[in-house]
Amino acid sequence: MILRKQDWPRYGAAMTLLVVAASCVPPAGSRDIAASPQTSMPAPAPAPAPVRQPTLVLGEFILRGNPQQGDVLRGVVPGQTRALTLDGAPISVTGDGDFLIAFDRDAAARARLVATVTDGRQVVRDLEVAPGTWRIEYINAPYRGGASSDADFERRRPAELAQIAAARNTLVDSGGWKQRFRWPVTGRLSGFFGSQRVYQGKPGTYHGGTDIAVPAGTPFVAPADGVVVLAAAAPFTLEGNLLIVDHGMGLNSAFLHCQRLDVKVGDRVVQGQVLGTVGRTGRATGPHMHWGLKWRDARLDPAKLADPIGG
Repeated sequence: MILRKQDWPRYGAAMTLLVVAASCVPPAGSRDIAASPQTSMPAPAPAPAPVRQPTLVLGEFILRGNPQQGDVLRGVVPGQTRALTLDGAPISVTGDGDFLIAFDRDAAARARLVATVTDGRQVVRDLEVAPGTWRIEYINAPYRGGASSDADFERRRPAELAQIAAARNTLVDSGGWKQRFRWPVTGRLSGFFGSQRVYQGKPGTYHGGTDIAVPAGTPFVAPADGVVVLAAAAPFTLEGNLLIVDHGMGLNSAFLHCQRLDVKVGDRVVQGQVLGTVGRTGRATGPHMHWGLKWRDARLDPAKLADPIGG
């Protein structure tokens, strides 16, 4: 089931998910001045089953994970909670009391969770958000990506952004957000989340995902269960053939530069299902998979949700 924004009040707190999928390129023609040596990733182990639901405790949060820039935090609300907020913004909670929050690459150093219980009292949990460490990368690719000129880029880009915004304003019913994520494809890491990028001398935004260099035509799979909310009918200027899968609770994956897409909007996918093949469409100098993750407006590091490289 896919719900549009006007249906949200019936199913939980409203979410605003307006962000552009960041583009990327593999290492050909690039220079990473702070990156560690690149590493090959073995095939990931099967994802473990979700953690069994603990008993709700009156007056206490149960949190899984550590607050950190680019990472997620899963938790359970105190018993008898009727509303939850993060820094004043409403957070959806399942019938079992589960919730998910996440922290952008540039998140502030502190955040506050507030649960309001049935008698009106508030349970407050202040969080210290650990900082990340980011690289700078110099990229030998045009800033405008696949557009033929700056004017062409400016003409085409607004409609592309509108499609991305509409997809990320879609609320879906999926439990994929509870799973331990797997890598959509395995290979050599060629781009790193959070790195500041300079395209042929022109500074760009930071890299919003992780790049994995593999041959064109390599199949890629769903990192977790979800619902397809965008499957580009034609290549976008920067993202190329773009696919977005929502895993529920506002957490979604974007797959950029694809050669082929094997799923369509509305399809429900399961972890490990083939979604398409890797390519080099959009702003890319060679074939690779860009995997980006977002929760609401927060860009997340895929390596934080998937098993460690070599694990």
